[in-house]
Amino acid sequence: MAAIAVVTTVGDKKEARRMAHALVGGGLAACAQIEKIDSVYTWKGKIEHGKEYRVLFKTVEARYDAVERAIRELHSYELPAIHAVHFARIFAPYDAWIEENAS
Repeated sequence: MAAIAVVTTVGDKKEARRMAHALVGGGLAACAQIEKIDSVYTWKGKIEHGKEYRVLFKTVEARYDAVERAIRELHSYELPAIHAVHFARIFAPYDAWIEENAS
């Protein structure tokens, strides 16, 4: 299976932690990383600026649909950013750990 990172952004740390615990605890992701970010984006015709939290989930490609569904169910945004990135290269033992813990 191919390891991927699924990324979303949320408005506060409490939501980020709740989402991280739900997906890792539910076996959808091997781990989640949360970081505070500064976002600038266009929303409904206006340029917006705000503080957000990026949540990066390490999982496998076969779990993407379930991960996306879980994020959508837990997310407070009208249009959540949800996207996946393949790892071009990955340390084999770490890849095995992700696969073992996200299945």
